[in-house]
Amino acid sequence: MINKIVDKKQNLQQIFRSGVVHRIPCAYDGISAKIAEKSGFKAVAFSGNAVSASLLGMPDIGVLGMSENISHAARISQNLSIPLICDADTGYGGLMNVIRTVREFEMSGISAIHIEDQVTPKRCGLLPQGIPVVDVSEQVIKIKAAVEARTSKDFLIIARTDAKSMHGLENAANRARAYIESGADAALVMGANTPEELRYVASIVKAPLVCVIQESPPTTDLTDELLNEVGCALALHAGIARYAVVKSLMDVYKALIHEGSTLSVKDKMASFDEYNEVLDLKQWLEIEKYFLSNEI
Repeated sequence: MINKIVDKKQNLQQIFRSGVVHRIPCAYDGISAKIAEKSGFKAVAFSGNAVSASLLGMPDIGVLGMSENISHAARISQNLSIPLICDADTGYGGLMNVIRTVREFEMSGISAIHIEDQVTPKRCGLLPQGIPVVDVSEQVIKIKAAVEARTSKDFLIIARTDAKSMHGLENAANRARAYIESGADAALVMGANTPEELRYVASIVKAPLVCVIQESPPTTDLTDELLNEVGCALALHAGIARYAVVKSLMDVYKALIHEGSTLSVKDKMASFDEYNEVLDLKQWLEIEKYFLSNEI
């Protein structure tokens, strides 16, 4: 009756090594992750930006700590049968923080994390101002420590660099290559958004890539064919859930306050039955009935 624990890390490894890109939505809470699972995705990611908005109502400016993020991610993961990929920011500090971060995320049932080379406190990599990064030698040591800290090689370490915004694409690509040589399983170069940029990164890194799709050009123009060409294993749709929810709620709330009802926006709302289907209410009630019956 009760779902057994599955090795979600191994499942993610199969996705990662499949040789074709997988588009992964980024969720931020239990229900947005469950909707991804119910929709048929083989994995779901955890958007640090959206989690900051969800938990605090604040932008992604480095105010969420390690414990908050990990405890939130663990609650999401425990009711999922698909792997969860998490944003681990900078590893929440220096070398020792990174080691603890990896251990805590892995013990919490997470299947992969990405760690960035920004200075602490970090900023959202999509913000228009330049993003300061640490010296490459410092980040190399942190990546080596992260790789050594994991207990299973199936727990993926994705090395992210935000260097392009202030140091250019060549510097960012070379950093990503250095992080791969330090043991990272894949590289994510923020700001490499066009076919030409991704082809250049791929020629330098020579390892699996992870890309961020921003739901706006030029990243929305990146086809599966192109992403497969450059060796992109995972395309993370970072804003898909938060943008959809914000727009729908703004429309629904606006209707309620101005029209006194939600009749004009019913198409933007799930029914009670659809809501409960996402949460597996029927299965939970069956479990309760099974254990309370006399058939045990």
